[in-house]
Amino acid sequence: MNKSLEKNPGKAEAKRRALIDIGTAIFTQKGFSSTGLDEIVQTADVPKGSFYYYFASKEAYAHEVIENYARYFARKLDKSLNDGKRTPLARLKAFTDDATAGVMRFEFRRGCLVGNLGQEMAGLEDEFRVLLLGVLDQWRDRFRDCIEEARATGEIATTVDATALARFFWSAWEGAVLCAKLERSTAPLDNVATLFLDHLLQPTRRITAARKR
Repeated sequence: MNKSLEKNPGKAEAKRRALIDIGTAIFTQKGFSSTGLDEIVQTADVPKGSFYYYFASKEAYAHEVIENYARYFARKLDKSLNDGKRTPLARLKAFTDDATAGVMRFEFRRGCLVGNLGQEMAGLEDEFRVLLLGVLDQWRDRFRDCIEEARATGEIATTVDATALARFFWSAWEGAVLCAKLERSTAPLDNVATLFLDHLLQPTRRITAARKR
């Protein structure tokens, strides 16, 4: 155990926080299996031996990273979907616009951490499958609520169950994020957003949220 860190708990917490943030960025780009501890500790400027002062194992570290990403993405969703200045359908569009802009900002190098790790880790331990599914369910619930609000206000005409629509969106969107990385293009994301918002939901009027580019 690093005695200097024991004497300075504030510094220890800052380093731990930095390691989690760095893991969130790297796992979003490269995934879990392709990321070695050497890369993580070198990026954080932490001795490799000190890593286990903060985390019991790489798997325990991944658990913390997933929870960190879940909090970050919840804030991202809430910023768009809880915007009272927009109609419910415009809020959904605001999210897809913002998410697409984020993929472009990182030059198609980063994907969705839940999608990346879901393909790798769900088969390793059931704990990770349950954790990742729980995060995805939170996203589905937020979309479902917004879809139900859009229907209640007469903004969309679809009679399809809102839960089914939300589940469909996230299945399609996660695939589109992967395709966007492969194609280095926003076309897959734009395609899902257009088909879902402009056609599947059957809007009764034009969506007014401005697309950011």
